[in-house]
Amino acid sequence: MSRVLVAERISEEGLNALSASGHEVDVRLGMTQEELLSAVERADALIVRSGTRVDAEVLAAGKHLRVVGRAGVGVDNIDLDAAQAEEVVVVNTPRANVLSAAEHTIALLLALARNIPQAHAALAEGRWERSRWEGVEISGKTLGIVGFGQVGRLVGVRAAVFGMNLLACDPYVQAEVAAKHGAEMTSLSDLMARSDFITLHAAKTPETTGLINAELMTSAKRGVFIINVARGGLVTEGVLVEALRSGQVGGAALDVFEEEPLVHSPLLEFPQVVATPHLGASTREAQVRAGASVAAAVNDVLSGATPSGAVVPLK
Repeated sequence: MSRVLVAERISEEGLNALSASGHEVDVRLGMTQEELLSAVERADALIVRSGTRVDAEVLAAGKHLRVVGRAGVGVDNIDLDAAQAEEVVVVNTPRANVLSAAEHTIALLLALARNIPQAHAALAEGRWERSRWEGVEISGKTLGIVGFGQVGRLVGVRAAVFGMNLLACDPYVQAEVAAKHGAEMTSLSDLMARSDFITLHAAKTPETTGLINAELMTSAKRGVFIINVARGGLVTEGVLVEALRSGQVGGAALDVFEEEPLVHSPLLEFPQVVATPHLGASTREAQVRAGASVAAAVNDVLSGATPSGAVVPLK
């Protein structure tokens, strides 16, 4: 019997699958770093989401640790080099959240275009501000999609239904593939210059951190709208603040931030900013899929099988 330490909330379906495989499931939510270091010492598997930092110290403390499961797609909170050095397999659930993330992107796009949260807040406070919150139509506008993987393509399909024109930028996707999904593949600088709305769906890596920097921002169409439901840090937040202040960026819809949880930020002071607290994967359906998928992958590793799509594979 193996011991599985669950450091963040996953679905009951996932917990039940782990228990049904005969593992001891130890659910400990809200641990401090010191508590995590102590708890992981006896764990064979560790399951996290995005809120737990699995660094080299945690991996070294897990003397019996064989696998870290990420219930979600992004693994920037896990030190992959340290995991490989410690011979710890890292698995994630890259397909569990894609539909929810795409739908949240479209929800934010529409909210941004029509000032829905701002108008609701004014009305709830007793102010009828019909003329102040005039929006824009998205039909006929150009949507630039940075990162044309699973989520980016789902966003493109939905945006096209609204009559948007699609541009895509992704060094790992061929132009022919993008064209089959209704998008014109182009460079990042060209996408910035031509897009009315820009949505980010790239993984966070050393290469993509600060991807949308000051130079690129100045090359964008004035008044562009920016949406980020991918990872905080893809857009340099200080640059975005200045671009909002100058009017270079007409508005932003943000679900992710450089530092989370976000409590105070100059970004939240702009009336043209719509913000949500990392809700891209927060649907019941996505959580069921993520919990079941991460449990299956962890079960595979603990039983000696090779999990499909491991980020850090078995040696």
